[in-house]
Amino acid sequence: MSLPLEESLKWGAPFYTYHGKNIIGMAAFKHYAGMWFVQGSFLKDPYKALVNAQEGKTRGLRQWRFSEDTPLDLPQVKEYVLEAIENCKQGKEIQPIKNNVLVVPAELQTVLDKDLLLLEAFERFTVAKRREFALHVAAAKQLATKQKRIAAMLPLILRGESLYAKYQKN
Repeated sequence: MSLPLEESLKWGAPFYTYHGKNIIGMAAFKHYAGMWFVQGSFLKDPYKALVNAQEGKTRGLRQWRFSEDTPLDLPQVKEYVLEAIENCKQGKEIQPIKNNVLVVPAELQTVLDKDLLLLEAFERFTVAKRREFALHVAAAKQLATKQKRIAAMLPLILRGESLYAKYQKN
C-alpha cells in the first residue's frame, strides 16, 4: 500500500506524517495492536472501528484496535488513511484549548501579597510557569506540606527560575 506519508519515530513508536502534519501512529500492547489517527474525530468511521481511548480527555485522537478478534482489513485501513490525508489537505484540525485562567492558592497568594519584590518576580513568569507553581502548592493536601512547598519555591521565583528548571536541558 503506497501512500504519500513520511515515516518516523515519535514517542518511541512508528509515526506517519503528511507535509509535516501528524496523521497516524501505531503501537503494540499486551492484548492488541493500535493505530491512532491524530485528527480521527473528523473521520466518518463507516465501519465503527474507531474508539476514543480517553473519553473526556482526548478531543481529536481516535484509535483503531486490532487483535485476534478484530483482524486487520487492509482495504478498510487504506480507506481511513486516505480520508485522514484528505482531511489534512483541507486543513481540518482540532485546535488545543488554551487555558489562561490562573487560580493561585490562598496560601501562596498571601505570601506573594506580603512581598512586593516576590510578587513582581512571580508576575514576570508566563501564565504557564505561574500555573506550575500554583498547581504544585494546590496539589498538597496538608497545610504543612503547602507551606513547605511555598518555602522551597520562593528562592526559585526570586531568581526567575521555573519550578522544574533543574530538569530542563539548556
